[in-house]
Amino acid sequence: MGRHRAAVATGWPDTFSSKAGSLRTMVILYLAALCLAQSTKFQGDHLGFLDNGTIRVGVNLNLGGAITYLSKSGSDVNVVNSADWGRQIQMSHYSGPVPFAPSGNKPAKAWEGLGWNPIQSGDAFGNRSKVLAYRNDGKSIYVKCTPMQWPLNNVPGECTFECWLRLDGQAVQVRSRLVNARSDHTQFEGRGQELPAVYTNGPWYRLMTYTGDKPFTNDVLSQRPSVFMWTGWQATENWAALLDDSGFGLGVWHPGVYSFIGGFFGQAGADGPHDSATGYIAPVFNEVIDWNIVYDYKYTLILGKLDEIRSYVYRHAKRPSPPDYNFARDRQHWIYHGAVDQGWPIHRGLRVSLTAPTAQLVGPDGLWLAADTTKLVTEAAFSGLKSQPILYWKRADDPAFTESKSQRITAVTDGKVHRLEIDLSQNPEYRGTITGIRIGLVKDSELLASCDIRRISIRKN
Repeated sequence: MGRHRAAVATGWPDTFSSKAGSLRTMVILYLAALCLAQSTKFQGDHLGFLDNGTIRVGVNLNLGGAITYLSKSGSDVNVVNSADWGRQIQMSHYSGPVPFAPSGNKPAKAWEGLGWNPIQSGDAFGNRSKVLAYRNDGKSIYVKCTPMQWPLNNVPGECTFECWLRLDGQAVQVRSRLVNARSDHTQFEGRGQELPAVYTNGPWYRLMTYTGDKPFTNDVLSQRPSVFMWTGWQATENWAALLDDSGFGLGVWHPGVYSFIGGFFGQAGADGPHDSATGYIAPVFNEVIDWNIVYDYKYTLILGKLDEIRSYVYRHAKRPSPPDYNFARDRQHWIYHGAVDQGWPIHRGLRVSLTAPTAQLVGPDGLWLAADTTKLVTEAAFSGLKSQPILYWKRADDPAFTESKSQRITAVTDGKVHRLEIDLSQNPEYRGTITGIRIGLVKDSELLASCDIRRISIRKN
């Protein structure tokens, strides 16, 4: 089957729908990927291992240091699928333009909708990423590579990937870093990032997670559909797992990430690392990936029974709290439509210029109770607007931004930073479990429109 990431590449402003479009498009992608996967050959693989007596993890030094091996200690039953370079457990990032054709290099037709897409292992044509540095002291692994542009033939990314791995009981704790150095300095729209991309073998097909509004209470778990065209959901405990028939498998936990995609392709069964059947999980943040950004994230892989995976998350996770977006040093996972900011690095706030008549500033998915958090506090400056900014929100029972779930922000539009407090308690649609916010702006056609946002907080009563 090969790699299938059209949904991630486009991102989802309001839903998990993909701009890749129809079922026909998905089938075309699948057929192309199948052909590529069949032509990929694994030869001379060189793995570096860590083993703590409970689990064993291996990174492939001929595939950019991507994780290609994970098992119980003393067992040779590997859960990680490597049917082609687009699988494994690996870093994968997305940005514009779409299509991405630097210096006349044309992307593979099946993947031209992905745009700029460096991945850790290699490209769709079978060219491997190059490891630049590797250290293994028996307790931790560090690896650095030059990734390859997945849709292109032998085109390295203008960036580096770094990973740090350490073992903690039945878990692998991973820190990953993208260091970008693109020659194209355009700021492209934020898009979904696989943080990371995780592929399992045929036996691990049961996709389990928690999607309710009572996280960290041992509430009932749910099983996601095992379908090839990956589905998206709100993982309200920030984890998901792929299990075999015995209930054993691999959990993926990314603290703070609520948007996940995943599924299963092929026939569940005894297929191994080089067979086409595969399960898939990716925690996703929508992010603006600047030409010079340094982007870090952490996640944990947990090998065990379902109750062990959930228990590990419960022992280590911070409980959900109302969001407090402080933009002093980064974007806090906010993206824009119809606007750009000052670029990376971020210093003392987001200085956003509107590039379209209407613009949206969209926050990441979250989880908080409206009854306990009815005060919105902003520290921001607005200028050049035709009307007052509008706050939109979405709820667990109504997961889309709509006019009915909105309230105007009475802001002074003199270009100076003001602290504003907005009472949401009187709005009948601000209720239940809130899962995200965005701000809508309308530009005055005669003026340059901008905003300088220092902080946005949802606070308790």
